[in-house]
Amino acid sequence: MATQTTETAIREKLQLLGPLFDERTRRLWAAAEARVMGHSGISVVARATGLSRTTIHQGLKDLTELHETEGSEKERRIRAAGGGRKPLEAVDPTLLADLERLVDPVTRGDPESPLRWTCKSTRQLAAALEGQGHVVGRQKVADLLAGLGYSLQANRKTKEGSADHPDRDRQFHHINEQAMDFQRRQEPVISVDTKKKELVGEFKNGGQEWQPQGTPVEVNGHDFPDPALGKANPYGVYDQNANVGWVSVGTDHDTAEFAVESIRRWWNKMGKSRYPNATELMITADGGGSNGYRVRLWKIALQRFANETGLRLSVCHFPPGTSK
Repeated sequence: MATQTTETAIREKLQLLGPLFDERTRRLWAAAEARVMGHSGISVVARATGLSRTTIHQGLKDLTELHETEGSEKERRIRAAGGGRKPLEAVDPTLLADLERLVDPVTRGDPESPLRWTCKSTRQLAAALEGQGHVVGRQKVADLLAGLGYSLQANRKTKEGSADHPDRDRQFHHINEQAMDFQRRQEPVISVDTKKKELVGEFKNGGQEWQPQGTPVEVNGHDFPDPALGKANPYGVYDQNANVGWVSVGTDHDTAEFAVESIRRWWNKMGKSRYPNATELMITADGGGSNGYRVRLWKIALQRFANETGLRLSVCHFPPGTSK
């Protein structure tokens, strides 16, 4: 809070005295404020005034020389208004246009948006500009891109593909009608899916927990799977009628037999007691993985389960890319 108050005070001083300052006196004043503040003074003054740390460091150097050479000619030298190094884009008038031409073919996002982004790196763009005869570094390219309205952004999963195919909705309507018919007849309807595999052992994971200060739980430095423990393969079974779930966790591979075994255990532990008069079972699943519609072992293992239980199984697969 004290730092914010100090920054506000310095900013107000500059607003009041700024019109009276030339370049050198502004630099000297900022350096004097920083020196009086002591530790972190340069950072505070830089944030408050917008002057770079390099400028304030130069002002501190000028303050020292001012007292050592008081009255000399150097003390009275002031750069004329408009003096100093000109911006690179002013010296090289075709630089911005050439940069835009390089970026435009690979520009992503809405051209009318105030924020655009490019997949070419600033290093690659600088090299391409140098190949055209410009003298420019990658940091300057980054500054120019920012001025042109570009920014670094990650991509976002929003496109769903060609969702206008008539069979897409028809498949969902069919699955919904089948599920409603099963539910009207008090027959079980379950949805199955493989969940994210996890390493077994002392590995870092997300989240936090309460521990004595300074004594966090120590875990392995690298996430290499333990050959003896392997990975945990969770497979979920969701009972749509009862709104309850069952998760089987295995350390073997995620196979069709493991998927059907998870369904079998759900039926023996939960389903059979909840639906004692059931004669049919509807299973909804995504189109790939261990329960994919092309996996022959999935169908063979389901047939074995049907033979064991006497249930008539109906399996409905969701269209590709829609299970989530």
